[in-house]
Amino acid sequence: MLLILPSTSPIRRQILERSGLGFICVAPDVDETMAERRSAEHVALSLAQAKARSVAIHHPDAVVIGADQVCELDGELLGKPDNAHSARKQLEKLSGQTHRLVTGVTVFGVQPTRGGVRRVEGFSDETRLTMRALSDRELDAYVKTGEWRGCAGSYRLEGRGIHLMERIKGDYFNVLGLPLVPLLKVLRRFGINPLLPDEPVVVA
Repeated sequence: MLLILPSTSPIRRQILERSGLGFICVAPDVDETMAERRSAEHVALSLAQAKARSVAIHHPDAVVIGADQVCELDGELLGKPDNAHSARKQLEKLSGQTHRLVTGVTVFGVQPTRGGVRRVEGFSDETRLTMRALSDRELDAYVKTGEWRGCAGSYRLEGRGIHLMERIKGDYFNVLGLPLVPLLKVLRRFGINPLLPDEPVVVA
């Protein structure tokens, strides 16, 4: 069964590769503009579904995983910064504060136990992170690393962004943009289990 990840994120690709899944990556064709006055969960799930749908429509027999992440601070959604100035502003807001990273995941695919009927499953996960109160020199130094590019909240935890943090509460994989344990549970319902590839699918 073909598994597709509609993403250009290197870290999401690495997470799936290390879990033993065989898949291909396809860049999604989606407008990632975030809707105003919506919850982080709603926005993340809507964007994840749009990514999955944009690819699934061209691959009706594949299982497609869409994922998107939103950073939320006191009700304000922080998307991917456009430039270094925007990144600096986001990091100033997050400095000394606790924020949420919410990842939405949507899986499109044919479920074997339902007679090949097309099925969609979605969920969201969150991690709460407290950033240290950063000095101006630290903020400037981190922005110069360029790690903010393509990252909601303007930091990359798997890189030097870890030095910005004081406390992390929740799933580390979710911080990286792909909550792996709940995703694997969903994939097993679609007949994908690298440990037991020939085992019959059981709906949990």
